[in-house]
Amino acid sequence: MPLSSCYIQVNEGQRLLDIRRIYVEPAAAELPRGKEILERFPEAERIEIEAHHRIPELYGDEANVARWVRIKTEALVLGVKKSLTARPNGRSSDFIAPSTANGCAMACAYCYVPRRKGYSNPITVFANIDKITGYLARHARRQGAKPEPDQVDPHAWVYDIGENSDCSVDATVSGNVRDLVDLFRDLPNAKASFATKYVNRELLGWDPRGRTRVRFSLMPAADAKLLDIRTSPVADRIAAIDDFVEAGYEVHVNFSPVVVRDGWLEDWAELLGQLDDALSPAARAQLAAEVIFLTHNDRLHEVNLGWHPKAEEVLWRPDLQQPKRSQTGGWNVRYKTGHKGRYVTALTGLIAEKIPYCRVRYAF
Repeated sequence: MPLSSCYIQVNEGQRLLDIRRIYVEPAAAELPRGKEILERFPEAERIEIEAHHRIPELYGDEANVARWVRIKTEALVLGVKKSLTARPNGRSSDFIAPSTANGCAMACAYCYVPRRKGYSNPITVFANIDKITGYLARHARRQGAKPEPDQVDPHAWVYDIGENSDCSVDATVSGNVRDLVDLFRDLPNAKASFATKYVNRELLGWDPRGRTRVRFSLMPAADAKLLDIRTSPVADRIAAIDDFVEAGYEVHVNFSPVVVRDGWLEDWAELLGQLDDALSPAARAQLAAEVIFLTHNDRLHEVNLGWHPKAEEVLWRPDLQQPKRSQTGGWNVRYKTGHKGRYVTALTGLIAEKIPYCRVRYAF
């Protein structure tokens, strides 16, 4: 569906975006990208704000739990990214790029972003894309050649461009993601990378020339039906892999989050079999995976109880999990030490058995 459309659908009959209100920082409205976004949604109400991260009716209001999905569907925030830094990472990427967006129209029950933003997290788009791309180009240039291969990439410095959002959905709202793909296509020593749960086939015409890595997030269908709310079906994500490889993307898979429950390993075996059946030789030759077991949070647990309590039956498992104080003062929970090691070994062993050509970049 073209970018000029005011709404997109994730499944037939399920509207993912239907923008009716845009919260706008005045400075963002004056920038070319800001004007472009406002023109894209001409019928939306415009509400002037002082700062994109301080909107009382969106953030921190418990009453918004009941309107969780509606806010994601109807609201868009347009701001300016003030702090431009590339943070070292070392797992999914070498660096986390400055965000060109945060928040999401999808509503995955385990997403960590609501922990920070409070009871709603619609998409926020940053209009100063020229400053962000300029910063990234200079940062990559300062790195020079990568001195030696590592688990992130054997040759290139990899920048995660979607830490706090889903770039495939962001690309339906603005041209920011395409600008990033175009930027990295011409950087000789760097790649972009992002994880996604949404199949946006418009990206297939962007000619990335191997300089953008798309990581399709996958989980068993039973888990996705319960937890991956408003996302593309897992079968559609698997089916898209060959097409994205053919279009010039490097495509990895992100097995995340892995949720331990009755029958979990059997369901993962079925998923891996589906993946094996779907992949072309070209896709297999470049495939790698990340494996990330669930980490949950007490504050997100409380939010979820207000809109999707069924999910908490598998996400909040005190019998299997142990708490750890988070940096923000709350409690994170993860699978108990010792038990988790056995879970990781079981799943990585299954990956080696079912799809032996798939390199596991890291698992934890």
